[in-house]
Amino acid sequence: MTHRNLGHNGGPPFTRQSGWHLHCWKKARANLIGPRMPIETVRYRVKRAKALGLSYPQYASALLGTGRDIAAFLFTIDGLHLRLQRRLEMPDAVRTKLAAVEGCMLTAFSPYDEDPAEFRIELQDVSGVPFAAAVHQPHEMATWHEAKSTVRSVLDQVHLPRDAVVMIGRGEIEKKWADAGSLAHFISARTFFERSHP
Repeated sequence: MTHRNLGHNGGPPFTRQSGWHLHCWKKARANLIGPRMPIETVRYRVKRAKALGLSYPQYASALLGTGRDIAAFLFTIDGLHLRLQRRLEMPDAVRTKLAAVEGCMLTAFSPYDEDPAEFRIELQDVSGVPFAAAVHQPHEMATWHEAKSTVRSVLDQVHLPRDAVVMIGRGEIEKKWADAGSLAHFISARTFFERSHP
């Protein structure tokens, strides 16, 4: 079994542009489940949201928008509240939250002037948790295509579909990176790190 199918619920491999397929998928799902979701499904989703460190609405929004479970988080530098000094520094609250995330890969962007592989090792040391991949963060003036390519490059390292990945970051520029990469969702770092329970 490869990571490509991690978190996939068996839905159709449609893209964001295939609106008709999305419509048909949602209609078929509604016909299958009916007007009310089974309580077992709700309980599982509440438990899964908690394991990911998300509120239930955040988790449900990402899941229902793509048909896939969340398989990875992609953190921006600002999203991790990192202080890029002589030695990398991370707030204790961020370290604690990352350690509590279960069943999900962690990936990150690195600064432009640092080797991504070395940054990933330093990030693991300071956070105490493993990060599966890191690539240079898009430049603030990056074009849509450049941002898309950068996001795809980190996902290619871990063999994950973009609609199974949620970006944690700050501000509109970073949200545009998530949009350019067609990621499942964008969650502000403030919301992610302040909410520990669904």
